[in-house]
Amino acid sequence: MCFAFLMQSCEDDLDVVPRDPNQASADEFYAQDGAYAQAIAGVYGNLSLTGTLGPDNSNIGGVDAGTSQYGRVLWYMQNLSTDEVIWSYENDPGTRELQRNIWNASNPIIRGMFSRGMFQVALANEFLRQSTPEKLSARGITNAQTLAEIEDYRNEARALRALSYYHMLDLFGKAPFNTENDVVGVAGPQYNAQQLFEYIEEELVSILPNLKAPRTNASGRLDQGFARMVLAKLYLNAEVYIGTNRYANCAEQCTAIIGSGYTLAPNYLNNFKADNHTSPEAIFFIQSDGLVTQNYGPTTVMINGQVGSIEGNGNQFGVGGWGGALRLRKQFVQKFDGNQFNNDVRNTIISGVRDIDISDVANRDQGYILAKYSNISSTGVAGISTTFVDTDFPMFRLADVYLMYAECALRGAGGATLPQALTYVNALRERANNGSQIGNITSGQLTLNFILDERSRELHWEGHRRQDLIRFNRYTGGAYNWSWKGNSSNGVSISTNLRLYPIPQASLASNPNLTQNPGY
Repeated sequence: MCFAFLMQSCEDDLDVVPRDPNQASADEFYAQDGAYAQAIAGVYGNLSLTGTLGPDNSNIGGVDAGTSQYGRVLWYMQNLSTDEVIWSYENDPGTRELQRNIWNASNPIIRGMFSRGMFQVALANEFLRQSTPEKLSARGITNAQTLAEIEDYRNEARALRALSYYHMLDLFGKAPFNTENDVVGVAGPQYNAQQLFEYIEEELVSILPNLKAPRTNASGRLDQGFARMVLAKLYLNAEVYIGTNRYANCAEQCTAIIGSGYTLAPNYLNNFKADNHTSPEAIFFIQSDGLVTQNYGPTTVMINGQVGSIEGNGNQFGVGGWGGALRLRKQFVQKFDGNQFNNDVRNTIISGVRDIDISDVANRDQGYILAKYSNISSTGVAGISTTFVDTDFPMFRLADVYLMYAECALRGAGGATLPQALTYVNALRERANNGSQIGNITSGQLTLNFILDERSRELHWEGHRRQDLIRFNRYTGGAYNWSWKGNSSNGVSISTNLRLYPIPQASLASNPNLTQNPGY
């Protein structure tokens, strides 16, 4: 896992060069047994780790480790900027501007995401350069089984690269484009949204048949379900990205995923515990281990952050806690208003003596708190560390597929039927109510507005909310406001340009091919 990090650094979002002139050369490294398995682990590792010297170390120059961890900055940009959550410590660089929707191109969190995403592309590219048939032949690798394994790794590297370009498309609407066929260190041309969309689609469709069948790969590694999930997300948001309706394609991918052997976990909350990688609905989770992958990633932040300043309830989650770092905005809490949610296991909101309103962001005693994530396993075993959690980040899971299918059906997608959509939605509701049908809805209640709210109830704090609000035209403008939206305690309209984040100033300076997004 260390090799790819040691062999690469990313000081200006472009260069990928040896960090230490005394380290082993690539040929020396790849001459070792198991070298390619270690190298692909390094590509996966970039989703979890920020460096090889511990959780405070970053291999991206000029960016703090905490604001360059892939899952964390992705979660910040998709959730902290919305109605679901707020961060108490606004002295942390970049958080105040992000959660008040007043960011600019110098925001370190935005730079962290841009840099980490492009670093992932660089790592995947380098793995592909080092694993060509010519390289393998020159290194004397001829064993048929080994060659087949390396080919699997190559397809997975391409899929991971496509994931990063998908995140760049969603967050920035553009990105510098490089593949393994480009010279290292050369500024890539700017790909716009249409070009990125077409590349991601073509790449995933091309490699999909050659990926492992769903649920047959080693734990933590991707498979065909992963590729179909990225495609489904791409198609679901195609109207936002490229102005084209692709809901029928999304429904097609959802149907394929649902038929691939995934099943809902009987217990909703087991998807968010220390052994959640065993969930039967896990399509792809970012790995977290309190000993091996110590980092300040999304689950470490969420589990420590959800511990209340008044409650001091860290023991409930197997962590020490950070004294009220995260709280809930009122508008999210109100998604669970009504008697039908009294026994809904997804409603882990703790109100206690708290005021639902947050008039002062720095007052950690204001606002309700959440108890969704835990560093304790489904069998009651606490994680190995009380700071760095064992709980994987649930990037893609089956429940999301059910809701995407239902949305596509409501949007008139061919191949998706409303009766089937209702069945999927009620399956989630029955799971949430321990098998009871008390929360089930009727066909007349199945509307797009319902789906938007239900996605928040089912998928809150899982990295989807900003994207959902944008797709439903509720993010920018003033049709839907939430606490501290637009830097107002009650929420105000924000400008349309905020649907995309700015290209970081440092990235513009390092690549003359890049242009800034409108409004920045």
